[in-house]
Amino acid sequence: MTYANLIPQDEQAAVTIPERADLDPAYMWRLEDLFGSREDWEKAFEETKSLLPSLEAFAGKLSESPKAFLECLKLSDRIGELTAKIYVYAHMKSHEDTRKGGPQSLASRAESLGVMASQAGAFVAPEILAMPAEKIAAFPNEESGFEMYGFFLEEISRQRKHVLSPAEEALLAASGEVAHAPENIFSMLTNADMTFPPIHDEKGNETPFSEERYGIFIQSRDRRVREEAFRTLFKTFGQYRNTLSASLNAAIRSTLFYSRARGFGSNLEASLDGDNIPVSVYDSLVESVHGRLPLLHRYTDLRKRALNIDTVRMYDLYVPMAPEYRQDISFDDAVTMIRESLRPLGGRYLAALDEGFGGGWIDVHENRGKRGGAYCWGSYPTHPFVLLNYNNRLRDVFTVAHEMGHALHKYFSDKKQPFIYAGHSIFIAEVASTTNEALLLEHLLESATCREERLYLLNYRLEQVRTTVFRQTMFAEFERVVHGMVEKGEAPTADTFCSVWRDLNSAYYGPGITLDTEIEMEWSRIPHFYSPFYVFQYATGYSAATALSRLIMENSDTAAERYIRFLERGKSAPAIDVLRDAGVDMALPEPIERTLDVFESSLAEFEELLS
Repeated sequence: MTYANLIPQDEQAAVTIPERADLDPAYMWRLEDLFGSREDWEKAFEETKSLLPSLEAFAGKLSESPKAFLECLKLSDRIGELTAKIYVYAHMKSHEDTRKGGPQSLASRAESLGVMASQAGAFVAPEILAMPAEKIAAFPNEESGFEMYGFFLEEISRQRKHVLSPAEEALLAASGEVAHAPENIFSMLTNADMTFPPIHDEKGNETPFSEERYGIFIQSRDRRVREEAFRTLFKTFGQYRNTLSASLNAAIRSTLFYSRARGFGSNLEASLDGDNIPVSVYDSLVESVHGRLPLLHRYTDLRKRALNIDTVRMYDLYVPMAPEYRQDISFDDAVTMIRESLRPLGGRYLAALDEGFGGGWIDVHENRGKRGGAYCWGSYPTHPFVLLNYNNRLRDVFTVAHEMGHALHKYFSDKKQPFIYAGHSIFIAEVASTTNEALLLEHLLESATCREERLYLLNYRLEQVRTTVFRQTMFAEFERVVHGMVEKGEAPTADTFCSVWRDLNSAYYGPGITLDTEIEMEWSRIPHFYSPFYVFQYATGYSAATALSRLIMENSDTAAERYIRFLERGKSAPAIDVLRDAGVDMALPEPIERTLDVFESSLAEFEELLS
């Protein structure tokens, strides 16, 4: 039984956010699957430190023999695997309660170890690139074991012009800890130090407010409640506008330092190069979405009519246009719904899903000090972990499906690939998660039994496209603008960020919306801006997932097998090729256009049902 189910529904809003010790351990992740104890973590930490001199000893010797070269690559993999495990455990432990100093200390030590490991191996890529290509090509004939590293060596060769000398690489590696500072400051400020005053619920009762609970209040059918939540959230962020502006500026300038040091033409180019994604893919996304903005303007007008309001405000964008047909969904019920919706993916997928739901992968409920949001993380070859802040709403069910998509992607990749190719590239990181969401939505639409239910689900689809394609593309455009300013030598202030954000919202939502002043601070609460040029992949990933989900539903067995192979490929091939082999070519504009066509048809059906 979940924590929320212990409390009558009409009293839940007034419940104080619980301490972690008050929650049911059955709904917590099992981090001891990574390390059984603090002592085990310390042993791994010391083992990793002891291996670094052995790695450094290979410096200057990679060209001497294929045996030395291969031994160096294997040792580097071992250190990488250990370092990731140490880092992931420490940070996830700190995320359980960000107020605790002990786990924060572990996380800091893990970051320092990661920098040390980067420094120790900084010579590897430059030395490989210093060797004649024909010499490297001959190594597999002289020493068995090189076959596994074929694509890895190809990728290093591709990035040849951006890899520096061993001394320069060591210097950049040593600066890594400083580069994390802006994100760390943002995280500690918004998760640990920032507090929000209470607001008043639908009955006028004072109730605790948090950024996590904002997601519930902003969907309230009571317009006063969502307005109060909106203004409370952004007024609080506005009190830290200069600090948040400084941290984002520092993050952008840090990115610029590294992109220029490596000879890239822009931060955007540098950020996309790791996955070998052409800048044209990013620009094409923005262009395609801009060409269909009249659809979003039409949606804004529909929202005005559906909610029967004189003008649409920013705090009116998230309340469903149709009443929620099912509320207070326990986590156990969510598991059942998700499992049923993913049956088209086949037995192998469902077996892995069951292992995840029952195997200590998931930390379900909110507690005081817990990191906000939701994510999937983990360390090869241990099973993935999922952090949630589950609040018993349908949107939370979709979040669970989303994060379990990430988890199963990692699960299958880790099972199939060696460490060097485990996981997945950033460009396709959101595809598996969003495919799960698409299948869940299709399942719910197919089983809808009445007009009200279908209206709500169509609204959900419209909101998915609005928030994942239109909104994330707006985020992407914001990043392109502000990074471009810094690249030109400008110094954006809080006022600059606010002005750019306001203008973009005006362009995207059109004349049918009234822009509230508080929305100007929204840029300051987006954690993804500290991972530059990441958010566009939500839009491309959603579009790819839309195409994949339809292939799976149309040709379940064959498409499902092809999809599992996609999950298993990991980073063993270029990201665009991996996705193309699964059936979707993101180098073309068609997936974006098809997704916006789905938005248009859903919009038309909603309009018809509403009339």
